[in-house]
Amino acid sequence: MAGRRRVSRTSMAAACLLLASLTACGGQTAAGTARDQVQRLLDRRAAAVLHHDPAAFAATGTRAPYPDLKAVPFAAWSYRVTALRRTGEGAVADAELRYRVTGYDRAPVTAGRTLTLSTTAEGKWYVVSDRPAPKSAQQLWDQGPVSVVRGHSGIVLGVGQSDGTLRGYAGLADRAVPAVSDAWGTDWSRHVVVLVPKSLDGMAALLGSPASNYRGIAAVTTGEVSEAKWGSPRPKAGGGTGQAPADRIIVNPDAYGTLGPLGRQVVLTHETTHVATRAHTDPATPLWLSEGYADWVGYRNSGRTPDQVAPELQHAVTDGKVPAALPADRDFGFAGDATRLAQAYEGGWMACRLIADRWGEERLDDFYRAVGAHERRAGAVEDALRTVLGTTLEAFTGQWREYLRTQLG
Repeated sequence: MAGRRRVSRTSMAAACLLLASLTACGGQTAAGTARDQVQRLLDRRAAAVLHHDPAAFAATGTRAPYPDLKAVPFAAWSYRVTALRRTGEGAVADAELRYRVTGYDRAPVTAGRTLTLSTTAEGKWYVVSDRPAPKSAQQLWDQGPVSVVRGHSGIVLGVGQSDGTLRGYAGLADRAVPAVSDAWGTDWSRHVVVLVPKSLDGMAALLGSPASNYRGIAAVTTGEVSEAKWGSPRPKAGGGTGQAPADRIIVNPDAYGTLGPLGRQVVLTHETTHVATRAHTDPATPLWLSEGYADWVGYRNSGRTPDQVAPELQHAVTDGKVPAALPADRDFGFAGDATRLAQAYEGGWMACRLIADRWGEERLDDFYRAVGAHERRAGAVEDALRTVLGTTLEAFTGQWREYLRTQLG
């Protein structure tokens, strides 16, 4: 057309040749080609895990970590390459690992991984190493061979633990699950996954945090977004998400070993409660309710009296220092005063116990769900108190303070 420069096919071919080192005429970059090749390599690696094929896994590169994870029953395992950086003849890939344990996970666990890769003389990629990405937590098989024990209501995965020890945890889970269902109902998976690392350091590595953060913490319940901890003897913090992710109860064997039979059972039941209530626990749920309810379920059929379960709060009440308000979230900080922390958990437990005693256990469950139905904290408790219990926050706080006096004074 007049006024426009015509480009010949020869000129277009020359341009393609000129840019060949940077991009193909179809728009596919050399880096993109390598990334696609690595993705296909990791797809084969994932298929080898799912098909329990060690030879196929080894054909993709290093055998690690297959020997350490081969006992785990996976329903899904996949990698998604998110970035690829060339390093001479090799590359480093950032990848998202997603996996589910057969019969237990409704949603996948997601973990960041860093894979170092190299190429053969023929130019084929293979994996040199597969490790947690920076700032990502370890997976249990990163710590050694995983042993698996199944119970009626849960599966226990352990590293460096005897089968007898793992069976003990399975037994605790088998008692915890029906106890939680009896209190909360059956609208949850009614199965738990318990991870038992070799030590406190192993627990901390699974959580991607310093060991000092979990010293004295007997168990932690994790989801994709939040975690709830129970220490020895008091829990640290709690919470949940608006969905039901792949929860894990992670045990600190060092602290757990200091507990007696009742303490061990209460801890597992408490943590299992967090799993059951996860879908109804969100930012609207205050910690006094989420942790108090988990404590209430844990102690529900224990026969323990308020003065046995809430000794620190009893000391305060008998000294004339009845708390003026329900525990705030900041009172549950593990780094703060230990007495204040204990009183916060005991205060939450007493609040839930009050609701169960005065309005009934079903109303307590309804109240928990009603609070979690809100998207925001503001007004959630007040609205649930009004619609479920027919009271106000001011009136309920007054009843709670009087309940402390009569039960602990």
